[in-house]
Amino acid sequence: MDTTAPERVVKFCPKCGSSDFPAHSDRSFKCGDCGFHFFINAAAAVAALIVNEKGELLLTRRAIEPNKGMLDLPGGFVDPGERAEDALVREVLEELNLEVADYQFLISYPNEYVFSRFTVYTVDLAFVCHVKDFSDITWQDDISGYIFVKPETLNYHEICSDSIRQIIQFFVKRG
Repeated sequence: MDTTAPERVVKFCPKCGSSDFPAHSDRSFKCGDCGFHFFINAAAAVAALIVNEKGELLLTRRAIEPNKGMLDLPGGFVDPGERAEDALVREVLEELNLEVADYQFLISYPNEYVFSRFTVYTVDLAFVCHVKDFSDITWQDDISGYIFVKPETLNYHEICSDSIRQIIQFFVKRG
């Protein structure tokens, strides 16, 4: 069994601290002392597919683990109480200093994001985005750089996760 899976990491009830907090097959835990029922749900994340005037896809290079140094799409987690669309605009601005002019939802894929030796299940929501212009592009936040790649020359082994790989492949096949 994966040592980062919540069933292996979560040991105590977050409400009362009891160690009588067994995992169930439905990805939940139920405290034997206080009765608190905790479910492991998917966190929402966004990914931006941005193409320049040459038809090249904008990819970022991860500056942090997991998969530090690998290629990714601009994006990140949706904050509590935040719309996915607002998270998309915020993340592109935070990571690349680009202003999203418009966007359209494309597809979603599930992912397992291991952070601090704990698996966070996500649903990655992909959007095709257009930016106002690329003149102020600069990498910042949790990326160490960016590149533009012709989709047909992309080495998919350099992509950071299965979900991002599947999103890009779907986008490329769709044309």
